Amino acid sequence: MRHWVKLIAGQIGLHEPLPFGVHDENGKLLLARGQVIDNEAQMAALLSRGVFADEGEIEAARNGAPPEKAAKRLTMFDLWEQAIGRLDRLIKSVGQEPDFAGRCDEFAGQLMGLVERDPDIGIYLSVRQDESRLHLYGLTHALHCALVCQLMALRIGWPVDRTRRLVKAALTMNLSIMEFQGRYAVHGRFDDEQKAQLRLHPAQAVERLRAAGIDDEIWLQAVMEHHERPGGGGYPNDLVELSEEAGILRMADIFMAKISPRATRAPLSIQEAARQMYQEAHGSAAAAAIIKEYGIYPPGNLVHLASGELAIVIRRGATAHTPVAAAITDKSGVPTISTTRRDTAQPAFAIKALEFDRSLALRVPPERLYGLAE
Repeated sequence: MRHWVKLIAGQIGLHEPLPFGVHDENGKLLLARGQVIDNEAQMAALLSRGVFADEGEIEAARNGAPPEKAAKRLTMFDLWEQAIGRLDRLIKSVGQEPDFAGRCDEFAGQLMGLVERDPDIGIYLSVRQDESRLHLYGLTHALHCALVCQLMALRIGWPVDRTRRLVKAALTMNLSIMEFQGRYAVHGRFDDEQKAQLRLHPAQAVERLRAAGIDDEIWLQAVMEHHERPGGGGYPNDLVELSEEAGILRMADIFMAKISPRATRAPLSIQEAARQMYQEAHGSAAAAAIIKEYGIYPPGNLVHLASGELAIVIRRGATAHTPVAAAITDKSGVPTISTTRRDTAQPAFAIKALEFDRSLALRVPPERLYGLAE
């Protein structure tokens, strides 16, 4: 039988992999071993709600667990993967478990911490989406839209509270159709009943959020209006004007949908999606901020270098034209076992063209590109 010990300040540290799992008072896992608490606000929120760990795990960590029991140090890719499952559980808990507002706020804070730690990896994952996982599209789309909103808000200089509210709106705007989104991404067909359901989902999401105790009217308005169009023609209420938060949600939603693959169509290039977004938004500050954050060649883009190598962009550079890339072929185009970083600001490795064959990039594990695995 497990013996739970309530944790106090000092037993878990900031910016360090957790030496044991952290649970709530009912034994539900909140943070797995190896996850990282990124900021003091997250730490304070955990300790104030009361968190627990198994006494045996604490003792093993104190004495040094044997190698076979030592927790694998989680990479940023592991943490993003965990975020998918945690968002799924969060969304399915609406109306089923108490304090959705607190749990959603906690998840939003943790996601924002991931983005703050390494925004380039977040961008990479939003650009380089795996077509074998389209059934998860509803969840990954919500995470990627939240990422876009956070990056935009950071560049414009929004206060943290306002940014966090927008992130929570992005995570919940499609909560009534997430499974439906995954099916559509795989099959690519709407029948009349599904089309009607789609048009109702903003109002359904707001209804479920209110029932779960969400009373933040700015959050709710953003969710309700994120499919409205300035000047009219949107749904569900054909509004002429919409809130600023709703307008940004709409922009992030459409931008991410355009660059995401479907079973029935290839994704639009970042460059074309950004051009369309900027034009439709009439050059708004929010649109410009998103474009500047992603850059001309964002992490995840597959590019041909002056050296003859094919490479995947992994880091934004000093300018929008000069990111850091990882070469995945030699100069003859032959795939290599290892990857070599290339600074495209150097003329010998300058970007000459984009490559649109996604299959070439998906064969290379991202951990290898970022030097996290051999």
